[in-house]
Amino acid sequence: MLTAGRSADTRFPQAPATGYAHIERSRAIETGTIARRVVELAEDKQADEIVLLDIRPQSVIADYFVICSGESDRQIRAIVDHIDEKVHQEFGLNPRREGAPETGWIVLDYDDVVVHVFSPAQREYYRLERLWSKVPPVVVVQ
Repeated sequence: MLTAGRSADTRFPQAPATGYAHIERSRAIETGTIARRVVELAEDKQADEIVLLDIRPQSVIADYFVICSGESDRQIRAIVDHIDEKVHQEFGLNPRREGAPETGWIVLDYDDVVVHVFSPAQREYYRLERLWSKVPPVVVVQ
């Protein structure tokens, strides 16, 4: 499960409210909720061909991949910045970020939810959906 603060074990009860704010923030956040919210946020910026893959049956690197495309460097930047800002506001999470709009591929890594924003050319080249073809998509927005 994805957690704010990345707690290793969510089986233990939370600490009392006084003096333990950092432990309270580490409560588990449902990764499916975050992944679906990322899809909505990508839609807000008119991302193309949004796909949400539940990769849990095939991999331990993450629970979900969200894959989408932007038609220009400017749109890729807008999609990524919007997702980053809203996920931080709503869930208190900050991703590891790799890539740049000019390269045609940016990755936002929220540990268990990984967001790939591609240019159409880079998406066709890397074909992540094909690499994960044994995993049925949870959501597809055309």
